[in-house]
Amino acid sequence: MSTVLIGEFAALGAAVSWAVAPILYRRALFKTKPVSANIVRCASNAAVLLFILLALGKAGALASLPFEVVVVTVVSGVIGLGIGDTLYMIGLKSVGVAKAVPLASTYPLFSLLWATFLLGEPVTVPAVLGASAILFGIWLLSRAKGESAADDRGKSAFKGLAASLATAIIWSVSITLMDVAVTFPGVNGIDANFAIVTMRIAVMSVFMLALSPILDRDRGFLKIKRSTLIELCVGGLVANGIGWLLMSYSFLNILESQAVPISSATPLFSAVAGFALFHEKVTAKTALGAIVIVFGIFLIFLT
Repeated sequence: MSTVLIGEFAALGAAVSWAVAPILYRRALFKTKPVSANIVRCASNAAVLLFILLALGKAGALASLPFEVVVVTVVSGVIGLGIGDTLYMIGLKSVGVAKAVPLASTYPLFSLLWATFLLGEPVTVPAVLGASAILFGIWLLSRAKGESAADDRGKSAFKGLAASLATAIIWSVSITLMDVAVTFPGVNGIDANFAIVTMRIAVMSVFMLALSPILDRDRGFLKIKRSTLIELCVGGLVANGIGWLLMSYSFLNILESQAVPISSATPLFSAVAGFALFHEKVTAKTALGAIVIVFGIFLIFLT
């Protein structure tokens, strides 16, 4: 199997991981605030990933990271995990998975701009067409699915939709910074990738815990029940552990302008999960949206 194909499948694996996580987040957010949830998620994930890193004897990979990579990774974590993911949870809580996930998944539109104008990556016609098809498919899926009527009314809906769109912009910046970090000279292999992913969430958890008296004044993160903690921890490990490890590995094999659109196929897998696990109705728009997304992925695989 070619390295390009491996990179494309890694990006697709990230999309699957990021489709599973919001289902768990949504359940947890019925019981706690978005900021409290994000603090618990980051702290628990950091503890697990650091334990795995040390247990596998990979601490040297963390210590050998260049200073520039550390700085870029920390900034990516603050932007993506701190700001972006908190906004994402606000969107999930306000308008639900069916609307928040597709809207947040429009980040390739912005990532293509950063990859082209900031990193100087060439953008091929199939990649642009594929990204456009994926975005159109996401729009169809978002139009086909709906949650309770309460989610569509008033300030809560506006806040949720605005937060989800802001998430897409912020995630695109964070992803571009991660691309810079994992492709930096001297950073190679899965060990270095895992070290970067671990450091990203570990530093962010320290920041959020330090700022918790300001961000979470009633210390809601200390009152979260065990079942909710498990949902947040597992969801975070799937998204930030498996998902981001696969995404960063894809950057080593293909361009960001190819990897990011493939990774944005998350709503497709969310729709499949909704049908398989929750017996959600498959409408014409749902089916067409899924087909268009698959076609878009196919176009990018051809580049």
